[in-house]
Amino acid sequence: MRTTSAISTRRGRTLNGPILHAFFLPFMIADISHKGQRYRIALNDPIDLSLPLDPDAPGPLAWYAGAPRMEPVRDGAMVYAVAHGAAVNFRDVHFNPHAHGTHTEGVGHITHAVHPVGDVLTRYFFTAQLLSVSPEVQRYKDGLTDQVITLQQLQAGLGGTRPEALVLRTLPNDYTKRTRIWSGQNPAYIEGVAAAWLRTIGIRHLLIDTPSVDRESDDGVLSAHHAFWDHPANTDLERTITEMIFVPNEVHDGDYLLELQLPRFMNDAAPSRPVLYALLPHE
Repeated sequence: MRTTSAISTRRGRTLNGPILHAFFLPFMIADISHKGQRYRIALNDPIDLSLPLDPDAPGPLAWYAGAPRMEPVRDGAMVYAVAHGAAVNFRDVHFNPHAHGTHTEGVGHITHAVHPVGDVLTRYFFTAQLLSVSPEVQRYKDGLTDQVITLQQLQAGLGGTRPEALVLRTLPNDYTKRTRIWSGQNPAYIEGVAAAWLRTIGIRHLLIDTPSVDRESDDGVLSAHHAFWDHPANTDLERTITEMIFVPNEVHDGDYLLELQLPRFMNDAAPSRPVLYALLPHE
């Protein structure tokens, strides 16, 4: 990856050079070559899709979990918090990746062996498509009204595009998703045949703004998870699913470069920070 310093006028014209002017904005441009294609992105203009893990916020929460906790370590009368006279803040963090915000999971989420998601990624930038979908209303066998992302919707939305990552924004989209209590709300999900099709066209990383790609209560079938990872027939250890993202309305559907970062948790899932970069035209 090659980076170059540049400045931009308010009209978006790029001028290479060291001179800055009051109405010019400095930024960092990266030219990236990947699979024979060249991409140009502005590294200082990221679109963060992650939700913060905040014990003081009302949410987001899912799967009937309580709020996350961040508490200072205590040793007898000693409380390891600067406010209590300690030299440093030293806190224990209690949370569940699946329930408390943006997280990425690997196939270890549904296998006997907990294949650690922290070992899945060997690179962190991927071609991506952002697609907004109005889930189809369907009646489920338990009588509830479901919102389902169907195969036909994904085929129509992607057309002939074959990105490495697909980012799904469900409609309607509003900022209450950032702090929503999802438990018992029967959120939108992806039908199994649609997830299977995404696998067959080469989608490696699937991102969605609900707590799960599957129905909240499906008797443990998890058809979309199983289909996307092709488990147990031909289990794929390298694909990931990221859930509980948030895509602001001002971000337009289309092609992006995705940066997917997560801590190296030896667990089936980990909190993550997916970031989109808009593709800039080459000059």
